[in-house]
Amino acid sequence: MLDKKLDLAGPGISTYEKVDEILPLDYESLLGKKRTQKAIYDVKEYIEKGLARELNLMLVQVPLIVEVSSGMNDMLDRDGSRTPVEFHCGLGIDEPVHASIVQAATKWKRWALQQFECDVGEGINTDMRAVRKDYFLDHDHSSYVDQWDWEQVITAEDRNLAYLTQVVKKIWKVITGAEKMVMEKYPELQDPRFPPLPAELHFIHAEEILAKYPDLPRKDRETEIIKEYGAVFIYGIGWVLEDGYPHEMRAADYDDWVTPSIEKDGKLMHGLNGDILVYNHVTKRRHELTSMGIRVTPETLEEQMKIAGREDELSQPYHQMILNDEIPLSIGGGIGQSRTQMLLLRKAHLGEVSTTVWPKQLHEVCEKHNIFVLK
Repeated sequence: MLDKKLDLAGPGISTYEKVDEILPLDYESLLGKKRTQKAIYDVKEYIEKGLARELNLMLVQVPLIVEVSSGMNDMLDRDGSRTPVEFHCGLGIDEPVHASIVQAATKWKRWALQQFECDVGEGINTDMRAVRKDYFLDHDHSSYVDQWDWEQVITAEDRNLAYLTQVVKKIWKVITGAEKMVMEKYPELQDPRFPPLPAELHFIHAEEILAKYPDLPRKDRETEIIKEYGAVFIYGIGWVLEDGYPHEMRAADYDDWVTPSIEKDGKLMHGLNGDILVYNHVTKRRHELTSMGIRVTPETLEEQMKIAGREDELSQPYHQMILNDEIPLSIGGGIGQSRTQMLLLRKAHLGEVSTTVWPKQLHEVCEKHNIFVLK
């Protein structure tokens, strides 16, 4: 049996020999370089307008840099192993600002709902840029990250699985609508080898997937369920499952993964969050598009931080605002821009739609597979 513990975080690929194995051998981009760039921005415009319409969101400015002491930066996982880039800024002053480059705007957005005076049912969307230096750089993970990081004000009564599901369906409507639009505008994308996304998402709890595939680690379980349904939303990411492991190590201070949400066959399942994953017909692999969830309350924040062994961080300004009910209840998530564009434009590599740095080994693999990586 494969090691489940090693599979809790990260992309599941750790060598460039493995990247070489999984990339398609007969690859040829369906769109040329110019048309690819035009299509990227057509998708971007469609999705931003679609999210604004479906979730009542407005586009706002978002920080690239936050103060370390604020606690606003996203630590990405539960153990704090993926650390942000930090530096001091403020030339000529006695106490320069200790700043960090965001890994995502996850925490900042909840506070920003108040800054932008959002009422219940209103929210914000951002054109977020971030740096994540602690990833293995493969075909769909890079150190440069772009996301539609969005957040919406909700009520206490909205903190349930039904509301989460309703929001996820609206997001799926936007993503599938973007695919239809771009395939009509760029007919080269209508290739029978790469069928369109399913009209409907399949919703399933992480505990149910584990029950179907008890001997497989997380990414293999995801692959199997995606092969079956084409596109899924997996509820309950972060809570420890029946086998003694969480589906994935989700951070303790934004999504709520401890609240009981489903009772099935006498078993109580937890979590008001989840991920959309689809089958990528180009790479023939799992493809994650978005992570999202209903956010923590004061009570669930304390419980999750205790489970994570990070109670000392509760004194930070961000955490204190939650504990003192100074910022709204909310739901939110991050939709990968380049991840979505890569999928909809039938690309084999993230570097075909996103300009960043890649190691020499990755460039060599891509050249071998006829993949043009932007520089």
